[in-house]
Amino acid sequence: MALRYTASGSPQASTSGLSRASITPSRFFCAHASRTAIRTSTAAAALPMRSIISVVNVKGAAQQRGSTACRVAAEAPTSATVTAAPYPLDPLCAVEIKAAAAACRAHGASNGASQIRFNVISLKEPSKADHVAFTRAEASGAPTAAPPRRAFCILQLPGLAGVVEVTVKLPGGGNGAAATVEAWTVIEGVQALATPDDCIEAEAITKADPRVIAMLKDKYGVTDMSLVFCDPWSINDSPIAERAIQCFMYLKVRPEGNQYAHPIDMVPLLDMDAKKVVRIDTPHGQADKVSWNQVENDYDSRLQTVFTTDPPKPINITQPEGPSFTCDGNHIKWQKWSFRLGFNYREGIVLHDVKFNDGGKARPVLNRISLVEMAVPYADANLPFTRKCAFDVGDYGLGYSTSSLSLGCDCLGHIRYFDAMLSNTEGEPVAIPKAICMHEEDVGLLYKHVDYRTGHSESRRSRRLVISHITTVVNYEYCIYWYLYQDGTIGLDIKLTGELSTNMLSPGETKSVHGTIVGPGINAQHHQHMFCARIDPAIDDDAGGAGVVVSEVNVEMLPATDPRNIAGNAWVATETDLTSVHKAQREISPQTGRIWKMKNPSKINPTSGSPVAYKIVPMAHPPLLAAPGSVVAEKGYFATKQLWVTPHHDAQQFPAGDYVFGAKDCTGLKAYTKEDAPLVGADPVVWYSFGVTHVIRPEDFPIMPVEVCGFQLKPAGFFAKNPCLDLPLKLNKASKLDGEACCGSK
Repeated sequence: MALRYTASGSPQASTSGLSRASITPSRFFCAHASRTAIRTSTAAAALPMRSIISVVNVKGAAQQRGSTACRVAAEAPTSATVTAAPYPLDPLCAVEIKAAAAACRAHGASNGASQIRFNVISLKEPSKADHVAFTRAEASGAPTAAPPRRAFCILQLPGLAGVVEVTVKLPGGGNGAAATVEAWTVIEGVQALATPDDCIEAEAITKADPRVIAMLKDKYGVTDMSLVFCDPWSINDSPIAERAIQCFMYLKVRPEGNQYAHPIDMVPLLDMDAKKVVRIDTPHGQADKVSWNQVENDYDSRLQTVFTTDPPKPINITQPEGPSFTCDGNHIKWQKWSFRLGFNYREGIVLHDVKFNDGGKARPVLNRISLVEMAVPYADANLPFTRKCAFDVGDYGLGYSTSSLSLGCDCLGHIRYFDAMLSNTEGEPVAIPKAICMHEEDVGLLYKHVDYRTGHSESRRSRRLVISHITTVVNYEYCIYWYLYQDGTIGLDIKLTGELSTNMLSPGETKSVHGTIVGPGINAQHHQHMFCARIDPAIDDDAGGAGVVVSEVNVEMLPATDPRNIAGNAWVATETDLTSVHKAQREISPQTGRIWKMKNPSKINPTSGSPVAYKIVPMAHPPLLAAPGSVVAEKGYFATKQLWVTPHHDAQQFPAGDYVFGAKDCTGLKAYTKEDAPLVGADPVVWYSFGVTHVIRPEDFPIMPVEVCGFQLKPAGFFAKNPCLDLPLKLNKASKLDGEACCGSK
C-alpha cells in the first residue's frame, strides 16, 4: 500500500495511489532560436503582473508589439510600468516565475535541499468553486477580491526517486511582499516529465559516450559526431528502474540532409539522474559491420533542384477594416463568443469561461476545455521497438514543445500572436515568441436557400475564429486548432505532420511486417495517435454546471412488425441518461449515429420543450490496438473507451495520471472510475478520446502531408432557432469573375 507521510512522519493510506511525504511551511527547445531565457532583477520579484500571454498584433507585413505588462516586466522591470493585478487565470509571467523559483530555493536551502532542478513552474489555477464564486460576483458588479495567485512547481532533488511538488503563494498588490512556500510535498515512486533541457542533455550525453562513439566507428564507419542525431524518447515498459530515456539513432550525409532517411540500429538507454548511458541495444547484434542507407531522401528546400513549373498563384487574405475580434489582456471577444485564453507547459492552449451572447445575455457553454493526453503506440513486435509508445502530453508537454510561428506561412491573414512564458530547469523564465496564433477564416457557406418559385436567394458566408499553436515532439508536429463558429459550434482539429520515426528492418525481415518501406533501407512503423480532451461543461449555468446531465442518443429503426412502422421507413432517436460513472463508459457507434449530449435540465428550450444542450459529434476510428493487460493498454486506459464521465474534482486533470513518464499503469481515469459514483448533480466532467490509426504510405516520406483528426461540440437545442439570422447580407466586392460571364450575369 502506498503511504502518505505527514509532517510528523506518521504514515497514512494514500488516496492517490502514490507515496507522498508532506511538509507544510527544459524537451529540446531551450537551445531553440525562438526561445529566450529571461533574467529579471531581484527588485522585480515582488511586482504584480497584468498579462502573461503578451500580444503581437500583425497586419500584413507590419508588426507592432504590444506593451503588455508581462512584456514590460520581462524587458524592463520597474514599478512604474506594472500596476494592474493579473486575472486569476492568466498564466504566470516572467516575474512570477522568478519569484516562485526564489521561494523554492530559499525553502529548500533552509531544509537541506540546496541543489534543486526545476521541472515545472506553472500557474496553480484557483479551485473551480473559488473561480465560479469570483466570476459570479464580478458579473454582478459587487466588490470582490480575486483568488490569490499561486504557482505550482515540480522539483527534482539529488538522490530522490521521485519529485517534490511545491505550492507557492505569489505576492500581489505591489506591496513588496515576497513569495512564500505554502506546501512542500515529496512524492516517491514517480518520474518527472522530460523537459526541453532533459532532451538536449540526453542527446549530448549519448554523443559523448565512449561506447557509442566506438560503436559508430566500428559498425558504421562514422567518426564525424556532428552528423549523428539522437531522438530522445520516453520508454514504454522500461527494462531499467531509473528515470530513463532511450535514443533512436540517425545519421546524415550532409548537414542540411534528412536524418530520418538514414536510421541505424543502435538504441542507447540513459539514466537521466546519473547522466550516463547504461546500456546499448543493438537489434542486429554485435556484427562487425552494419550496412546503412546512404541514399539521400531530402525535403529541405535548400537541397531541392526540381520545382513545379506551374506553382499556384497568390491568394491574399485581407481585412481592410481590421479583424472582428477584440482582446482585453487574455479575454477575447469575437462575434457573439467570449472566452479567456490560457496556456501552460503541459496542455498548451486552454480555453476558459467560454460563453455565447444570445440576445444580450452571455450564456455559459464551457468552464474549461483542453487537450490533456496523447498515447502514440507503435505496432512493431520486435525488440527494442516494443518500447515505442510515447505519451506526448504527459511525457513531454504540449506547451514545452511549442515552437514559434511564422507570418505568411504558418498563419495567413490578419494575425494576432500571443507570446508564451514558461521556465527552464534553472528556474528561469523562458519566452516563446509568437507561440499562439489567432485569426479569422472564411469556411464557405453558413446557410443558403433559393425559393425556386420566385428565384429569391438567401445565403451567408460562414466564418470561424481560429486559435492555434504548433508543437514539435521530436520527429512529429502536432498543429492544434481550436475553432469557434458563428452558429455556436466549437471544434478541435489536430493536423499531424513532420517526420516519420524510421528504423532499419529487424533481423530476419526482408520486407516490413509492421510498417511500410518508404525509401531504400528505410522502414516506418505503423502506429496510432490516441488523444483525449477534457471538457468541463457549463451549459447555460452561471454556477458552473453542477446539474449538467450527460446522455447518449442512438438512432434506431423500428421493427417491421411494429404497428408504428407500417411502411417500413420509420426510425427514432432514443436518448438515455448516463447516470453513473460505469454507465458512462461508452464507445463510438457510427452504425447507430451515436452522439452524446451535455444538457441542463433546469433550462428548457422554448421551442423544443427539451433541456438546453450541446452534443459531442464523434469521429469514427479504430479503438486502441493494444492487447488487454499489456503495458500500453494499462497505461493508455483512457483510450480503451471514447467517452468517460466523472464527478468534478479539482485534482483530476489528466486521464493517464499526473506522472506518466516511466509509469507502467494508469493513475488517472482508471483510478477516477474505479467506483461507480453517481453523476446526477455531481458537476460532471467529460473525457472524450479520439485518434488516428496511421498505416504508413510511401507518400508520408520524406515529410508527411497533414493527417487530420478532431471533433465538434454543436448546439443541440441550446438556441431557440438559428442564432445567425441577424447576420446582415454582405457581398464580397473584392471577388472577381474569371473569364466570360456565366448565365448572363455581369
